[in-house]
Amino acid sequence: MAEWNAAQLQARGTLLGRLFGSRVTEVVGLMARMDLADAIGDAEVDLADLARRYDIAPGQLNRLLRALASLDMCEETAPGRFRLTESGALLRKDHPDSLYAFARFHTSPVTLRPWTRLEENIRTGRTAFDEHFGMPLYEYFAQDAELTALFNTAMSQESHETAATVADHYDFGGFTEVTDVGGGDGTLIAAILDRHPGLKGVVFETVEGAAQAAGTVKAAGLEGRCRIATGDFFASVPPGSDLYVIKSVIHNWNDERAAAILRNCRAAMSDSSRLLIIDVVLPETAAPDAAGLNPYIKDLQMMVLVGGRERTRADFDALCAQADLRVTDVVPLPSHVGLSVIEVAPA
Repeated sequence: MAEWNAAQLQARGTLLGRLFGSRVTEVVGLMARMDLADAIGDAEVDLADLARRYDIAPGQLNRLLRALASLDMCEETAPGRFRLTESGALLRKDHPDSLYAFARFHTSPVTLRPWTRLEENIRTGRTAFDEHFGMPLYEYFAQDAELTALFNTAMSQESHETAATVADHYDFGGFTEVTDVGGGDGTLIAAILDRHPGLKGVVFETVEGAAQAAGTVKAAGLEGRCRIATGDFFASVPPGSDLYVIKSVIHNWNDERAAAILRNCRAAMSDSSRLLIIDVVLPETAAPDAAGLNPYIKDLQMMVLVGGRERTRADFDALCAQADLRVTDVVPLPSHVGLSVIEVAPA
């Protein structure tokens, strides 16, 4: 066989990396489930001490830790001595930018098992989660308070960076009150109100989804400026605000359901109100992803878990037109966030 050139070696390496991606997910997921980042902490740890703590044979634990070191989640500073890297430290519960709950959720069986039905989902259009578990994802969550709490925390952790970025990349100065539709635990609106002291806010969520919002608002010192409203955005959206924000919600639904949400937003808006849809905006043509936030894999994730989808600018134009709305601007957020602010006005 002829010697492979650099391009062939790179192609082979790319393919092998893709093939072993699920194994990497399982290894990092186990690190999160075992709370290894908390156990390692700030300093170097000795393998034997850590093994005693977990009641695991040192040789077995060493295999896991070395795999994690190869993934840059920890570093083996000397044989049998380990410390966290910056990436691994993000799995500490007490890290200010912790992604612990986010990792736990996205590596849990409830998230991963439906992917075994990907081909069926592609061929039939039937949502893989529904087929695997016998009910839609949010109905499944409603039966499990612990899973719901994990999901809410995971979404909050994902939103922290986006919240700070949105607050700095859109001019909120001309508005008096902003309603966050599907606002979860209030992370986004708290960041917006913190940056813009003249604004008042409303977090609109389901009863279950808003369970942690009051605590977020109180911790931010915003109780006098922000209220919590509960309800179903498929039924109605609270009227009266001159700005509405809806982050990472529209992509959860097919076009029919997404348009229904937008129509209810439009019904709540005056002719001078604005709506900000904060979501992925797919490029018109696909290209290799370099940021680790592959929007096309995320698109499949939405299909598999909830029957939703990511959309292009043209898709958003068409969707908004169904709700008597029009897209006036699209502001890409920094690449590490992977989202855009889609400004929408009444048509």
